[in-house]
Amino acid sequence: MSALSTTSTPRLQARDLALHRRGRSVLGGISLALPARGAVALVGPNGAGKSTLLSLLAGLQAPDAGQVLLDGRDLGTLSVAERARHIGHMPQRFAPHWDLTLAELMDMRLAGQGGAGRAMDRAGLLGFARRRWSTLSGGEQARALLATVLATDPPVLLADEPGAALDVRHRLALVQDLARRGRERLVLVVMHDLELALQHFERVIVLDQGRISLDGTPAELWHAPALDAVFGVDFERIDAPPQTLLRARLRTED
Repeated sequence: MSALSTTSTPRLQARDLALHRRGRSVLGGISLALPARGAVALVGPNGAGKSTLLSLLAGLQAPDAGQVLLDGRDLGTLSVAERARHIGHMPQRFAPHWDLTLAELMDMRLAGQGGAGRAMDRAGLLGFARRRWSTLSGGEQARALLATVLATDPPVLLADEPGAALDVRHRLALVQDLARRGRERLVLVVMHDLELALQHFERVIVLDQGRISLDGTPAELWHAPALDAVFGVDFERIDAPPQTLLRARLRTED
């Protein structure tokens, strides 16, 4: 267990987070508590503030109001190195300053302490070890980036649309892997695929216009009328045990 953690304190917590850009509220009054273990999906329409919230929770930018706590401690008081030991952040896009090989990037992530080969082997990426970043496809870069973040086995993983560049098979495999990781660590994943989020994650947080609109288990959210309102569609709920499928229909003007 992390030296920072306690049994009674949430692993990651937001208290009344607010952020403004160009006079506009991007996030307002965000409060949530995330435990030491769990697979949590963060969903919502475009522009809801999902990536911004993830950035605040990772300590990559500071809120205008409120605070983020890591094991009860203000994230802003921790050094960059200490945050990096406890929080792994996977952005939507990553462009290294130098066009390094995957092996070099992985070795940098591990601070030259070795183990890069094992980490790439676990991720099925040994064949890419000597490939330079610019030569990898979008899907290969996504898999490689996740492997570099996971190489240090951080207690908290924050991933921003990690499957966006992957094909259907690899996206499903990635989602299942992240959900399984939630059994031992805290995983918070920004997703656009609402149905995948509801099928594979144990908790789903729905963000809308910079505020939390819904927060609950898939069973609680599947039939929530507010889900339709947030996404501006009418969902048809199709029973397909052991789950429910959602089919979206555009709303027609009266």
